[in-house]
Amino acid sequence: MATFRISEAAAILGVSADTVRRWVDSGRLAASRDENGRRLIDGPDLAAFARTQIAGETGGATSSARNRFRGIVTEVVRDTVMARVEIAAGPFRVVSLMSRQAADELGLEPGAVAVAVIKSTNVVVEVS
Repeated sequence: MATFRISEAAAILGVSADTVRRWVDSGRLAASRDENGRRLIDGPDLAAFARTQIAGETGGATSSARNRFRGIVTEVVRDTVMARVEIAAGPFRVVSLMSRQAADELGLEPGAVAVAVIKSTNVVVEVS
């Protein structure tokens, strides 16, 4: 069974190590200590906790898309027809190509908060 140190759990959850420590100290997230006194979180416990943290907000819209990443727009590059929009969602970079008209209508500029909604028939999963 996989176990994770506080810093590893923080990286996976996209929060600071201090936040994970507070969750453990408050009893929201179970952890044990190894022989050196370091806190370890069991993989299944971390997965169950992560599931409770998933934002199910769809902004009132009904959608079959389940992959939603809320973040901040970091760059918008427009030409006469198309726009490339980059969003930083936690530690992740999401890039969308859309019509310039759509980017203009949405008011997408660096600093705007946006949600990248992704629906794909092909998702590659890698194990590190």
